[in-house]
Amino acid sequence: MSGEIHVGDIGTEFRITILDNGSAIDISGATSLVIIIKKPDGTSITTTGNLYTDGTDGIMYYRVVSGDLDQSGIYKIQAYVEISGGSYYSSIGSFSVKCNL
Repeated sequence: MSGEIHVGDIGTEFRITILDNGSAIDISGATSLVIIIKKPDGTSITTTGNLYTDGTDGIMYYRVVSGDLDQSGIYKIQAYVEISGGSYYSSIGSFSVKCNL
């Protein structure tokens, strides 16, 4: 992701890598790929993530849709996966959404 993110943007892509002890986990066989986005007012969006490649690199992504980025401020984002060997959360990231004129 590059540049500024603004209220009302659609199609912004967020990529998250699932790591265990600093190494990417193979999520190709995941039974659940979830992205959680917490808005500045404390409400959350929980949505299905997608494999970015074949999943062996541990990367999943989500592209925002209309209504996801409806507030300015600091958002938090985290991924969750379930695979045959266990379940994992990503680190919590944050990003800023700017106002429009």
